[in-house]
Amino acid sequence: MTDLAELTARLERAGFVAAEEEAAELLAAPGDLEAMVARRLTGEPLAWITGTAPFCGLWIRVDPGVYVPRWQTEALARRAVERLPADGVAIDLCTGSGAIATVLSTHRPHARVLGSDIDPKAVACARSNGVEAYEGDLFEPLGDIVADVIVGVVPYVPTPDLPLLQRDTFTFEAPLAYDGGADGLDIVRRVVAEAPRHLRGSLLLEIGGEQAAAFSGDPILDEEGDVRGIEIRT
Repeated sequence: MTDLAELTARLERAGFVAAEEEAAELLAAPGDLEAMVARRLTGEPLAWITGTAPFCGLWIRVDPGVYVPRWQTEALARRAVERLPADGVAIDLCTGSGAIATVLSTHRPHARVLGSDIDPKAVACARSNGVEAYEGDLFEPLGDIVADVIVGVVPYVPTPDLPLLQRDTFTFEAPLAYDGGADGLDIVRRVVAEAPRHLRGSLLLEIGGEQAAAFSGDPILDEEGDVRGIEIRT
């Protein structure tokens, strides 16, 4: 029977950086362990195999094919919680699995939190996590909703930089979740332009550190002081 040390060593040999944490998740997940390990060794996202991903202290359901929430986004989610009034309204654009929306609802249970995503698989997954999610492009499916907080991890990787992402990313995940155009900011600019008619508070967007200079706003930093996003207030 495989134990934690043995599985950790196996994953380390395969080049996985967080081998011990991944081994623990695989061991805790229901199902055929060897089959799950074999899938992981192909580079398939761990969350698609186990069915969940950790995010801001919660376990988020992540269905196969749905964007996996990253720890780098936690700073954005925490800032969104700070900005959302107890009985306020929040919009989570490109909600994916609904990770940020779920964190907001957990910390602000009396607030209304809506999500939108162009991918029907993502909308179904977010709904399974309890999110009031709608299918469509950015604000389009949300009507005239006005929110205290708009938050989003919209695609922001410059098209020329897509090949620099880890080698297995596009073996399994779609470029749709990453490709932000020539400088990475095509969709970000759309959100910034469209947000004012839906916003009475703060717009919080994840972007790359160097991209923050393109906007007038406050940088959102992670615990190591790295820029993870931008906050634009109305």
